[in-house]
Amino acid sequence: MQQFLNVTLTGLTQGMIYAAFALALVLIWRSTRIVNFAQGSMAAATAFIALALIQAGWSYWVALVVALASGFLLGAVIERVIIRPVEGGPELNAVIVTLGLFVAIQALIAIVFGSSFQSFPTPFGVRGFTVGDTTIPVTPTSLYVIGSVLITMGLLVALFRFTRVGLAMRASAFGQEVARLLGVKVGRMLTLGWGLAAVVGSLSGLLIAGGGFVFPAYMDSLIVFGFVAAVLGGLDSPIGAVVGGLILGLALNYVSGYVPRGSALVNITALAILIVVLLVRPGGLFSSATARRA
Repeated sequence: MQQFLNVTLTGLTQGMIYAAFALALVLIWRSTRIVNFAQGSMAAATAFIALALIQAGWSYWVALVVALASGFLLGAVIERVIIRPVEGGPELNAVIVTLGLFVAIQALIAIVFGSSFQSFPTPFGVRGFTVGDTTIPVTPTSLYVIGSVLITMGLLVALFRFTRVGLAMRASAFGQEVARLLGVKVGRMLTLGWGLAAVVGSLSGLLIAGGGFVFPAYMDSLIVFGFVAAVLGGLDSPIGAVVGGLILGLALNYVSGYVPRGSALVNITALAILIVVLLVRPGGLFSSATARRA
């Protein structure tokens, strides 16, 4: 029973980290209809900026704010300078560009900050709470991660459902010409979408880095698992991203905790989940698309 509790709680916390990155993918998809594979490298870059500030004597919270602001600026600049010129061509062009950015940004991080492992602090403790004589694998840092993801999810739901900016962002993503005829500043909305998605991605990078070690490629595994979580829940649904992250986190931890040599099967399990979702429900668990007759 104790092992089941430990595996479940660890899976929920890990799932929330996957959900944080999945939220960034959902945001960029809903606002631009592009899957940004460079999101992980962009998040890693802002995490190293935050680490540099912390090592220089600034507090974690100041570094967090600067990292999020840097993420917004980085996302906006990339959209304006690199993505905008290829947006009018085939949709695959932008995806290929993001793959190139993924490699280029990682190389730039190694050049500027080095490629060695560096410890990243956390604002809260990493020691589990004690109940009687039992220590459960839930730490103050875990609660910080869970709270941050839930608040981010709520803000994204509110953005797209209850604000004119969110409506304009979705209109720009689905039909740029129609949106322009309705008076929407499409270019600004696309830039805003990239900037906000980079902010959420930066948050996920800081959450996974807290209490661990960072290096230029430390976000690589999170990119894969975050993408699976986003597809599982539905690329159009912030709530689906969180649910997908939790399901994936629990599934992978159960495999790792109960299946012999399960740790070696984690990546295969994630791939199997992705394939099953694409075969059974391609739009994800929370997809709301409906077929329309011509």
